[in-house]
Amino acid sequence: MKALIITYYWPPAGGSGVQRWLYFVKYLRDFGIEPVVFTVANPNYPIVDPNLDALIPKDIEVIRQKIWEPNNFLGKRQKKTGAGFLPQKPSFLQKTAQYIRANYFIPDARKFWIKPSAKRILKYLSSNEIDWIITTGPPHSVHLIGKAIKEQTNSKWLADFRDPWTEIDYFHRLPLTKKSLQKHQILEHTVISKADIITVVSANMLKSYKSINPNCHIITNGYDGEIALKNEALDSKFSLTHIGLLNADRNPHIFWKTIRKMIAENPDFKKKLQINLIGKIADEVQKSIATYKLEKHISIIDYLPHSEVFSYLKKSQVLLLFVNDVPSAKGIVTGKVFEYLRALRPILAIAPTKGDLSNILNYTKAGKVVDFQDMVLLEKQLTAYFDAFSNEGLKVDSKNIENYQRKNLSKQLALLLKNN
Repeated sequence: MKALIITYYWPPAGGSGVQRWLYFVKYLRDFGIEPVVFTVANPNYPIVDPNLDALIPKDIEVIRQKIWEPNNFLGKRQKKTGAGFLPQKPSFLQKTAQYIRANYFIPDARKFWIKPSAKRILKYLSSNEIDWIITTGPPHSVHLIGKAIKEQTNSKWLADFRDPWTEIDYFHRLPLTKKSLQKHQILEHTVISKADIITVVSANMLKSYKSINPNCHIITNGYDGEIALKNEALDSKFSLTHIGLLNADRNPHIFWKTIRKMIAENPDFKKKLQINLIGKIADEVQKSIATYKLEKHISIIDYLPHSEVFSYLKKSQVLLLFVNDVPSAKGIVTGKVFEYLRALRPILAIAPTKGDLSNILNYTKAGKVVDFQDMVLLEKQLTAYFDAFSNEGLKVDSKNIENYQRKNLSKQLALLLKNN
């Protein structure tokens, strides 16, 4: 069986967007699926990680199609103020750029890749036998390529949503006109209803999409590689580590406030505390850190290659997860949680206590969840972790994490393709 995978993100792309399908491609052959990758020839990736090239099977067929990206004309700062980094108080020029992007580039700024890609793929299909077309978004323009191919060839089509479309965390902040909003909703509904299979990454997404297409399934994100040893050498300080983007919606005000209070009240905590933030940080987060005078306790690393992140995770005392405080928060499951799981360190999340992330942490016994406004419980949990660190040592006894291994998830995907 052969599957053509259409993805915007592919090495040398770094960050979270590339991980899911890079690892599916790595393992699908083990389960009788031959992947062919269709991706961009000249992308404008905000993050690159050349080390990921080593994970691509050497003889995988990769087809590259040129793309014209309007982001190149919307200013160099667009990399930071796009998608997850919409400024809280945009300037006039930023407002103008956001309005243009939101209302003239639907579903997103990669819309100009749709027609040439569909044309190129149709030509490829005329001389190559493919059993499944797979599209993965965002960007959701990729799904419209799948839609065009489906309409012209009736090929089997799986649409994979790594994030929701109109319910993604920043969607409510886009300056959309009523007409543009309706267009997004129509396109989203069309893609979901026309695809033969829909795959999503969380239970809340499943509930939303299954009402449109009954053949909708969860295949979560996951981790690859060995699980950390239980006797790994840990930081001598009380290290709290967060990996990934921290945008304005993810800025954990309650965390900074609680840390400031504990520093003021406990000299030993102040002496031993070390907070590591690895990933891009929004200006609003930087200002919060300065407001609470925490600069001396925080180390910021703008980006680390994926291959180096794990060493930070497995030696940290506690791993931090901050979910965006947005209307769709219950359905957010950040990909980093699965890397956290294999590090075998306690996870402390600020997130909905009755959301998809909370369910995963409860299932794996890997950490605790504190609601966005529950400062009392947050201080109590941090104190418990610090006391354990100061005495017998901080440990966690996680369960069921092998269910999130990338190879096992690839097996789920292969069975789904073979049984439909």
